[in-house]
Parts: sequence; structure tokens; C-alpha cells
Amino acid sequence: MLRSTATVPLRRLCSTVAKDNIKKIVVFQNGVVAAWHPEIPFPYEHSKPVVLEAAKKDQSPLSSAVNRATRWKNGPVNAQLKDIFYTTKNEWYTRLSYTEGLKQQQKFLDLVKKAKAEEASLNFLLAVEHTPVYTVGIRSKLYTEEEELRLKALGADFYRTSRGGLITFHGPGQLVMYPIFDLKKIAPRPIGVKRYVEMLEQVIIDCAGQDFSIARVGRTQHTGVWVGDNRKLAAIGIAVSHGVSYHGLALNCNTDLSWYEHVVGCGIEGAEATSLSRECGRDVTIEETLPKMVQRFSNVFDCEAG
Repeated sequence: MLRSTATVPLRRLCSTVAKDNIKKIVVFQNGVVAAWHPEIPFPYEHSKPVVLEAAKKDQSPLSSAVNRATRWKNGPVNAQLKDIFYTTKNEWYTRLSYTEGLKQQQKFLDLVKKAKAEEASLNFLLAVEHTPVYTVGIRSKLYTEEEELRLKALGADFYRTSRGGLITFHGPGQLVMYPIFDLKKIAPRPIGVKRYVEMLEQVIIDCAGQDFSIARVGRTQHTGVWVGDNRKLAAIGIAVSHGVSYHGLALNCNTDLSWYEHVVGCGIEGAEATSLSRECGRDVTIEETLPKMVQRFSNVFDCEAG
């Protein structure tokens, strides 16, 4: 994964490189100078992964702010370097553990509740990609400690949550979106819980059907979004606290679907997991899917994203 070193103090990084190279320079008798250095550990703790898609047409407030703050307005001169390191559109942060995702949800949940108490309107849409984890909803007592240990042995975490629904998987290649919405103010009219779930389903249905041209995508008698009668494309599990939603949806983009083979997803026998990549017959990434989903949220909830 490519990362930007923009947050690394340049002076410290350069001085370290120069110091390491002092004893690794050779001058030959014919005047040729040769220099080399061993591999230097990359300071990942100071970096952030970036989306590599070009953003020439982006006119969002974020794009304008980045342009104003960027020292080199046109990016690197070298075209290849520009494609790799320069973007004015989005930044995709490192994968989060489920525990860290819960912390982020709680932080924004508190902000929305505070605004709600002050008669203000504040809503957030969090988009993350988790490290491998199996999560269960409020009926977690159905899953024994032995079952938990079995799943952990596969290399995934296991977490019992406050959302609705049974067991599901989150992991790399899956776009997880947590709408932290004041359900009375996110749309032109207040939204009930049942209607809210239907609207989340519609967001995914519109994205999969219209943006990715997937046929037979829709609803069944089970919550979530399906392709045909038994291929589950996205899971939905929400919770509501004092009129504010949290938890949300998980859409498989290019997820390794073998993780689902170890559980009965959402407790539905005979169902199988699918992904945008499988249904489209090509690799569909989170980076490609995210802006489309944000736009669909804006359309379905009749609100402005930004």
C-alpha cells in the first residue's frame, strides 16, 4: 500500500538519510562516484494511505481546502510520481480494528447527541475498512465460548455488539459505513427505525443496481441486500440511542468470501455471501465504491454530503 510521508518532519528524515550514507560512498580512480544505502524502515506511524484516483474535476470544499494548503499546487513534475503521491480528492486511512471503530462511533455519537440536546442538527457518515473480525448482535448468547475460540483460531477477532442481527464478518475489501444520524433531522421528515433500515437498503440497491449494473439486486424477507434469492451482498445491523443511529451497513467489494464459510451468516441457512467483484466479474475496490455510496446516501436521504 502506498503511503504519503507528508507528516514526517522533512529535516529529521533527510538528516537521518544523509548520516547513514556518509560511509557508503566510494570514489573510483576514474572519477566515478558510487553511493548506496541499506533499506531504511519506512515511518508508517507518521503516514496515511492515499486514494490514487485522479480528482481533476473535484470541486468539493475539501478539494478547495487542500489546494489552498498545498505548497506545490500542481504536484510533482514527474507524471508517474504525480499519479502515485498526489491527490486532491480523498484520503483512505489505515484499516481499523473493530474496537477502534467502536471508539470512533462513540466519539461522533456523543457529538450528535450534544447537538441534538442544543436543538442543533449534526450528522456524520463514517466509512471504514476493518481488520478481520466476526461480530454478533444482541442475541450473542447463541454463540458459545467454544465457538468464539474456534473463530479466533482462524486469525480473526470476535466481538459481541449492541447492534441488531446475528453473526457476520467484517474485514479487508469490505466497505463498512456507520451513519451517525439524528433520525428526526437527517431527512426532510423524521424517520422511524423500520423506514431507516429500508432507506439503508435502498442506498445499497441503487449503488449496486445503477452504478455497477448488477441485475436482480434487491430485498428478500431477510434484512440486508441480496442478489437473487440467496446471495447476500450487504449486511445491515443498526442500533438507535435517543433518536440517533449508530452501527450500520457492510458492503462486500472485493472481500475474501472464504471467511463466510466458517459461519452461518446472519443465522440464515442456505444463504451464501457475494461481492461486487464477484457479481461484476472484475475487481471492484472500496476506493471505487465509496464515492458512489456517499452520493447514493445523499440521494436517498435527500440531504447534501460535504
